[in-house]
Amino acid sequence: MTRSVNPVARLLTALVIACVLVLSVDWVSALTALAGELVLFAALGVKLRPALTRAAVVLVAATLTAITILLYGQTAGTVHWHFLLITVSDGSIALAVATFLRVLAIALPSVILFIDVESTELADGLGQVLRLPARFVLGALAGLRLVGLLGQDWRYLGYARRARGVADHARLRRMAGQAFALLVFAVRRGSKLATAMEARGFGAYPSRTWARPSPFGVREFALIAAGFVIAAVAVGVSMAVGTWNFIGAR
Repeated sequence: MTRSVNPVARLLTALVIACVLVLSVDWVSALTALAGELVLFAALGVKLRPALTRAAVVLVAATLTAITILLYGQTAGTVHWHFLLITVSDGSIALAVATFLRVLAIALPSVILFIDVESTELADGLGQVLRLPARFVLGALAGLRLVGLLGQDWRYLGYARRARGVADHARLRRMAGQAFALLVFAVRRGSKLATAMEARGFGAYPSRTWARPSPFGVREFALIAAGFVIAAVAVGVSMAVGTWNFIGAR
């Protein structure tokens, strides 16, 4: 996918589609939206390998959700199998299929549209396009960048405990103590970083300036419009077929 599309536009597109799809539990609207999303991904030039890798995670989550609905969902129509609390019926099968497609249609844009988005680009967009407070945006960016250090700290804590000979017994207790030590490290590092950022004027308002511009133009509006079109077509097809099932009416 070209990196010239502003991350804010991708975020708004995913939100538009998700907000519409959560209003109904039916397979027609979800399947229609999913087909439109695949066309959109192809038009944007999404790289196949990263897309398949991330889509696999979403597919697993959607499958597990559908299985749960299949076994414990609303009973309606013919009952095909019953065992204790498990009942598989026509109603649970239809609801499981709708849930599976719905999870895919909602989650895929949120995942695939952000394949090549860097946290710095997203922060620039949130601060310059959406005009969110710089203190909040930059603080979240700094915290996100510190996440990678937590894994490094966890490994170093494990090395230190093994060097002291206390890592070979009471594994659960060791992990609890190591997790608490990691929490202490995170709080200390976060406090120091917040103090340093405040001293350097990262939260200056309203005279805050940005090192990198975050343009928002025709491509961004076209992407958001595509999201609205996908959502509108999904709702229209579902209503035309007669499967629209507003969640508030259940």
